[in-house]
Amino acid sequence: MYLNCHSYHSLRYGTIPLEELVAEAKRCGVKTLALTDINTVTGIYDFEKACKDAGIKPVVGMEVRKEDQLLYIALAQNAQGIKEICTLLTEHNCEGTPLLPIAPEFKHLFTVYPLENCPPTLRNREYLGIRPDEIHSLIRPELRVYLDRMVVLAPVTFRNENEYQLHRILRAINKNVVLSKLDHFCKSHEYMRPEQELKELYKQYPQIIQNTQYILDQCSFSFDFKTPKNKKHFTSSLEEDRLLLEKLAYEGLEKRYGTENAEASARLKKELQVIHALRFNSYFLITWDIVRFSNSQGFLHIGRGSGANSIVSYCLGITNICPIELDLYFERFLNLNRKSPPDFDIDWSWKERDIILDYIFKKYGKHHVAFCGTNVEFKYRSILREVGKVFGLPKEELDVLTNSPQSTHDQNSVVQQIHFYGSLLEKFPNQRSMHACGILISEEPLTTYSALEMPPKGFPIVQFDMHVAEEIGLEKFDILSQRGIGHINDSVKLIRENQGIEVDIRNPALSKDEAQANVYLSQGKTIGCFYIESPAMRGLLRRLKCDNYRTLVAASSIIRPGVAQSGMMREYIFRHNNPGQFEYFHPVFEEHLGETYGIMVYQEDVIRVALYYGGIAEADGDILRRAMSGKGRSLSALQRVKDNFLASCAKQGHPEDLSREVYRQIESFAGYSFCKAHSASYAVESYQSLYLKVYYPLEFMVAVINNQGGFYRTEVYIHEARMSGGNILNPCVNKSKVETSIYGKDIYLGFMHLQSLEARIMNEIVVERDRNGEYLDLEDFIKRVPVGLEALEILIFIGAFRFTGKSKNELLVQARLLLTKAIIRAPELIQAPSKEYTLPKLERSPFEDAFDEIELLGFPVSCSPFDLLKTKYRGSVLVKDLVHHHKKEVKMLAYLISRKHVPTKLGTMYFGTWIDVEGQYFDTAHFPNSLKQYPFQGGGCYLLKGIVEVDYHFPTVTITRMARLPFIPDPRYIHDKDREYKVHEQIREDISLTQRAPYPQAHEIGLPRWKVI
Repeated sequence: MYLNCHSYHSLRYGTIPLEELVAEAKRCGVKTLALTDINTVTGIYDFEKACKDAGIKPVVGMEVRKEDQLLYIALAQNAQGIKEICTLLTEHNCEGTPLLPIAPEFKHLFTVYPLENCPPTLRNREYLGIRPDEIHSLIRPELRVYLDRMVVLAPVTFRNENEYQLHRILRAINKNVVLSKLDHFCKSHEYMRPEQELKELYKQYPQIIQNTQYILDQCSFSFDFKTPKNKKHFTSSLEEDRLLLEKLAYEGLEKRYGTENAEASARLKKELQVIHALRFNSYFLITWDIVRFSNSQGFLHIGRGSGANSIVSYCLGITNICPIELDLYFERFLNLNRKSPPDFDIDWSWKERDIILDYIFKKYGKHHVAFCGTNVEFKYRSILREVGKVFGLPKEELDVLTNSPQSTHDQNSVVQQIHFYGSLLEKFPNQRSMHACGILISEEPLTTYSALEMPPKGFPIVQFDMHVAEEIGLEKFDILSQRGIGHINDSVKLIRENQGIEVDIRNPALSKDEAQANVYLSQGKTIGCFYIESPAMRGLLRRLKCDNYRTLVAASSIIRPGVAQSGMMREYIFRHNNPGQFEYFHPVFEEHLGETYGIMVYQEDVIRVALYYGGIAEADGDILRRAMSGKGRSLSALQRVKDNFLASCAKQGHPEDLSREVYRQIESFAGYSFCKAHSASYAVESYQSLYLKVYYPLEFMVAVINNQGGFYRTEVYIHEARMSGGNILNPCVNKSKVETSIYGKDIYLGFMHLQSLEARIMNEIVVERDRNGEYLDLEDFIKRVPVGLEALEILIFIGAFRFTGKSKNELLVQARLLLTKAIIRAPELIQAPSKEYTLPKLERSPFEDAFDEIELLGFPVSCSPFDLLKTKYRGSVLVKDLVHHHKKEVKMLAYLISRKHVPTKLGTMYFGTWIDVEGQYFDTAHFPNSLKQYPFQGGGCYLLKGIVEVDYHFPTVTITRMARLPFIPDPRYIHDKDREYKVHEQIREDISLTQRAPYPQAHEIGLPRWKVI
C-alpha cells in the first residue's frame, strides 16, 4: 500500500536511511514497498538488495517535484520505466526542459497525481492519489467520478516525532530560514503504520485498495548486478578488439624491448590471453585511445596505479613503468578470478585535463559518458552551524559552537536541542557533488541506470557514487589532474623559449638514476619536486641517503601512513643503513621481501606474506588487496579475514605471538599503502621533476610558481629560484605577464601575484603591450589601458613603472594629475611629449619598498626578511653546522616556512620548517609542553633555542624556547611635517597651473600621508 516512500536520499527532506526504511516496512508487515525519492534514483540499487534480504518485493520510481510543488509520482513497471523517468529528469537537469504539471504519456510507468494537481482527464496508467487526511473529501461529486482511478497515497518521510522535527529542520536548512518562518514541510501523518491499519482507513472504498494493489503487482524491480555495463567494444566486435589490441601491443613491444626479448614477449602473450578471456580488450583500447589523443596534442600524462603492473599497458604507452625491471606481477592487476574491469589512474596537467575530458565526452556520445557522483555528508561543524542557524542563533554563538569542543558548550535548552538533532544528522547526505576524477563510459545510455545532473563544472554526473557504480557493473576511468605534471610541462616549454634547448623529458634516461640528480636526492634538495618536497619526505630521503631510483620507489611508499603507523618505516630506515645488523622475522620474509629488508612496504608485500606465511586462500588474499587499496570499508574487510588468517598461521605451525605481530602490521596498512607500481609511477614523475630542477633550476622554479606551487607557498619557490642564481624582479608593465616570466636569469614576477589587482587589468596590460608595443611612460600607459586610480597605485607601489626612472612619490602625484584630466585612451599617430612636473626631491627609505612588497605580494622581494629585523644577531649556529651538534643546545635565528600540527595523547605538537640567514632549510619539533609556554605567533623570524638530534644523517632541532622577533617600524608611516608641507605646496602649485583648481588636500589627490617623508 506504500507507493510513496522517501529515504534520506530525498535530500534535506527525508529522514530515514535506506536499510532502516526497509526494516521499518518489515516491522509493519509490508510485503511490497515502493521507493520514490524526490527527483532522484540514488538509492534504488541499495534498496533492491535490502528488500530482497528482508523478503520484501521492491518497487522503485521517483517523486517529481518542481521546487516545493509535488507534480506526480512515477512508479516503474520495469527497467524501461526507470529509463523513461531518468531520461525525463536528465533533460530537465542538463538541457533546461521544464517539468510540466502534467506528465508525459509514459509507456512503462504508472503515474500518480496528488489531489492538488489533479489533471482534467486521466490517461491510461494514470491515477489520482488520496492521502489518509483526504478520504473525507471523497463525498464531493466532482471527485467521486475518479473513484475507479484512485489509489492510496500514504507518503512516508519520517518514523517518529523526533524525526518529524528533524524533517522540519532539514527543510529550514534547505530554505535558509529559521524554524518559525518555515512554510513548506510534510504533513504530520507521513510515517509508516502496519499495512492492515492503513487498509482499514480506506475500507469504505475497496476500489482504491484494489487499484493500489494492482499497481504494486504490475511493478517490479530486479537488477542484474553481475553483467558489466561498460562499453563492450572499442571497434565493432570482441574479435576485432582482440586483433587490434594484439597488433598495438606487439608494435609497442618492439619499441620498448626490441625484437629479441623472449621474457617480455612471453609475458605479453600471457597477459593478452587473460585480458581477452576476461573480455577487457575494449577497456584497454579506450584507455589507449585517450592516451593517443593526449600524445597528439603534445600533452604529458602519467599512468599509475596497479595498471602499471601490466606489460600490455607499458607497450601501449598507457604507463611508463617497465614491470619486468621492477618485478611487478600482473596478477596484482588482473587475474582470471577477477570479474570487474581493471582500473587505470591517469594524470594530466590541471591546465590540460579539461581538453582530455572534452575529447572523451564528444567521442563516446551524449548520455553514454558521465562523472560518478558523490554524496557530500553533513559534517560535525557544518551540522552545528546549520542547525544553530535554524534555531536562530547569532553568528557569534555559532562560531563558539563550531570552534570549541562540545564539552565546553553552554547547556541551555536550545544548545541541547542543537546537539540532539545534530547527532541525528551525522552521516546524512547533504548534497550531491561530482567525483574528483571517476568517469563512466557505458554501452547503454547512462539514463538506463540513473538520471544525470549538470553541476557548475559543466560535465554531467550520475546520481550514485563510485561504490554503487562498481556494484552495478560500471567501472570508472580515473582521469585526474595534478600540478606536478604542469611543473614538468611548463618547464620544458620555458627551457625551449629561454635557452633554445629541447628536453625530451619522456626519455627514461632522464627519469632514472642520473648521477647529479642522485646527489640532490640523497641530500633532500627536492623543493618543488612532485611528491618528494615535503619536510617529511626530504627528511626520509636524507635518512636513507636515497641515491637511486629503486630506493626512491620504496621511499614513495614508506612515507605513507600505513607503513609509518606500523613502526616499519623506522625499522626500514635502520635496516637500510645497517644491512648486516638485523634478523628476518621468518624465512618467508627473507625469500619474498628481500628487496625491502623483510619489511612490508607495498600492497603486494602484504599479499605475499598473507599467502606464503599465512597460507590463506587466494580469495582472501584478494580481500586483503582490496582492503589495502582504501576503496570502501577496508578495515571491516580486514576484520572479516583476521580470524581465518590467525587460524591458518597456526596450521602452518607459526608461533601465535609472531602471527599476531605480522597481522598487526598488515592491519595498519588498511586504506593507506601503495601498490609497488603506483610508487614506481610516482617515483618516475618525481625524478623527472628533479632532473629539471638540477639542470634547469630557474625555468623549473618559474614553472612551479606559475602552477601555483605545491606543498609550500609561492615565497618559498621564489626563494629557491634566487638561491639557484635567479635575479628576482617585481612586476613591470613592460616585461611582466600575468604569470611569472623569465629572460635569461631575470625572473619577473607575474601580475597574478598582486593580490588586489583585478584579473581584467592584468590581461589588458599584456594584450595592449603585445598589440601596440611597450609603454613609453606613465601617461602613455594611462592613455592605453583603462585603469582607475586604485589599480594604478598598486602598480606604482610595486614598482611596475620603475623603467621611467621616477620615484614612486613622483609617479603618485603624476598619476593623480593625469587622471583628473580628460584623457583620450587611444594610440596617437604622433606621440605628443608628456608633460613633466617638477617636484622637490622626496627622500625615501630603502626599506619602504620591502614593506610595499609585503603589503601587495605577501613577502619582501627587494631584501631578505632578516634585513628587516631590529636586531643584528643572526644566531650562534647555521644550518650547515647542525650535523656537528648532536645532542647539543643551539640558538638559531630563522624565518618560518611552514608548520604542520600532529595530534598526540599529550596534546597537539608541531613540526616546523625554517630557513637560516644563508637561505638553507632545517626542521624543528615542538612538543605540547614547550608550545604552551612558547607558541607560534604567526609568520616571520624567530629566535629559537633547542636540542639538536641527528637521526641517520638528518638533523632536527627539538625546540625548548622560541620568540618571534619584531621588524623595524614601517618607514612608510613616519611623518616629517615640514617636508609634507613643502610637498603639498608643490602639488598645489602644479595643479593650479594645469587646472586652475583650488588647493586640494592630500587625500583628494590620492597621496597616502605615509608615503611622504
